[in-house]
Amino acid sequence: MANTVGSAAVTSLPPEERRKQMMRAVVASTVGTSIEWYDYFLFGTMAALVFPHLFFPKSDPLTGTLNNYAIFFVGFLARPIGAWLFGTYGDRIGRKATLIATLLVMGIATFLIGLMPTYSTLGLGAAVLLVIFRLCQGIGVGGEWGGSVLMSMEWGSQKRKGFLGSWPQFGVPVGLLLSTAITALTVTLAGSATFEAWAWRIPFLLSIALVAVGLYIRLGILETPVFQAIVQEKRVEQRPITEVVRRNWREIILSALLRLPEQAPFYLFTTFVFTFGLAATKLDRPFLTWAVSVAAIVSFFTIPLFGHLSDTIGRKTIYMAGIVVMAIWGFVYFGLYSTAIPLVVFVVIALSLIPHDMQYGPQASLIAESFTGRLRYSGASLGYQLASVVAGGPAPYIATRIWAGETFLPAKNPYMISAYILLCCVIGFVAVVLLKDRSAYDHTTEYEHQEVQAESMRRQVAG
Repeated sequence: MANTVGSAAVTSLPPEERRKQMMRAVVASTVGTSIEWYDYFLFGTMAALVFPHLFFPKSDPLTGTLNNYAIFFVGFLARPIGAWLFGTYGDRIGRKATLIATLLVMGIATFLIGLMPTYSTLGLGAAVLLVIFRLCQGIGVGGEWGGSVLMSMEWGSQKRKGFLGSWPQFGVPVGLLLSTAITALTVTLAGSATFEAWAWRIPFLLSIALVAVGLYIRLGILETPVFQAIVQEKRVEQRPITEVVRRNWREIILSALLRLPEQAPFYLFTTFVFTFGLAATKLDRPFLTWAVSVAAIVSFFTIPLFGHLSDTIGRKTIYMAGIVVMAIWGFVYFGLYSTAIPLVVFVVIALSLIPHDMQYGPQASLIAESFTGRLRYSGASLGYQLASVVAGGPAPYIATRIWAGETFLPAKNPYMISAYILLCCVIGFVAVVLLKDRSAYDHTTEYEHQEVQAESMRRQVAG
């Protein structure tokens, strides 16, 4: 039976060898995603700190900031394209090869940003190049997440899906810490004037060394047992995107919507934090970058913790609790931030990602286990990355316009941004409630068979 071969393939290795391969897969996924997110977050940090002056020097400060956040958004628009492209190949040729390709796309694009001319040399052509490289970054990260999560989860055991799936998520705070800490160190050592003149390029150029490390690690791992079983059983889907949209459109939409209360606040707390801090509190750049770096360190512990708790308490229970906390935290965050008291601001920024981590820890498994094995890369990637268009991408842009009074809401009122977070939380909570809980299903087999069995048992009990 097809539904049992997958499980047999997963357990065919000796226990010791299987544990060794699982550890390699987790490390490869975590290191790879850390590098990818370093590249991706670095752009957001620079967009808030120096890009307005470098690429839109003739614009007023507000327009320059909005232009850069618009380019920042371009990377999010490209992420569903990366999900479609790499999701297709991830379900057709395998997780490993696809993950190597995503790392190269992201790394090369980021390195080239460090070499590109600015407005003073190329005029508006420099902004065009920036858009192109940002598109490449978005495509790369759009395909990265799904493969990294599956590499960890499909090597792991049924009872630890939440915990193992949280480790690729762990790459987010690592990447955030690397990008903000290296930027803060560069600003501190070079000084603001030198940093804006040329030293901003250093963090981008360093990415090529990180990519080399990531490639070395990823080349040494094996393909997941789940995908090997799909190949052996000749169940590879040749048009996975078409098939998963036809079969699982509901799960894709709900996966995107449940990310609103996690992703939109995240980019407010890690990117818009600089715009708000420089404009509303007059705190300097090194102070803010170090504070965000501490927030990333806190996430080192909280993301795996909540991933683990989702295995014991329940995936949806932890996730919905995180949404409720985020709805309240949005008002607490901006209320305390607005005091402009350095110690208070530092602490509130340092703790800002905990409500996010309550959702992000269990999120990978919550989304990935909603799709059957032969369509999992495509389905999970699409659901995850579509949120970028409505949540993470526009969040800093929307928050900047709200703060500047460019909307119907009162200007200079931080609680209006808190209300925006609250709206995201309401939508996300409804999406989680509507998403079917498949955490008890065996991820090494086809879900269709398990759902037929479950429905048959329900009918027997009802009869």
